[in-house]
Amino acid sequence: MNYSFRDAMAVIGLALDGLGVLVVAAGPLLAILHVAGARDQPFSERYRLLREDMGRAILLGLEFLIAGDIIRSVVVDPTILNVAVLGLIVLIRTFLSMTLQLEVEGRWPWQRSRTRAAPRE
Repeated sequence: MNYSFRDAMAVIGLALDGLGVLVVAAGPLLAILHVAGARDQPFSERYRLLREDMGRAILLGLEFLIAGDIIRSVVVDPTILNVAVLGLIVLIRTFLSMTLQLEVEGRWPWQRSRTRAAPRE
């Protein structure tokens, strides 16, 4: 069999999509297991842990899905329509990622972490 570069990139894009779906599907299960192990914590803390773990899993899964879309749209079939659709998909997923990060961490991606010490003057 003779595989071309485009064939290889199509397989890589599909693999990244599969990995993204796997992360999004397995993330909540792992989050539930993590919270189940924190029985000594109050309910509000377990709920917060569950939301943060699930949000992080969804964020990570979205990153893999975006990477798969970029590879397939730009490398495999680089038409103007595919690039435009990719741009729209990336915009939507970026918006989802930013709002999920705000939900999980309580800050926008460009804001400093509240846990970091402020720089000394």
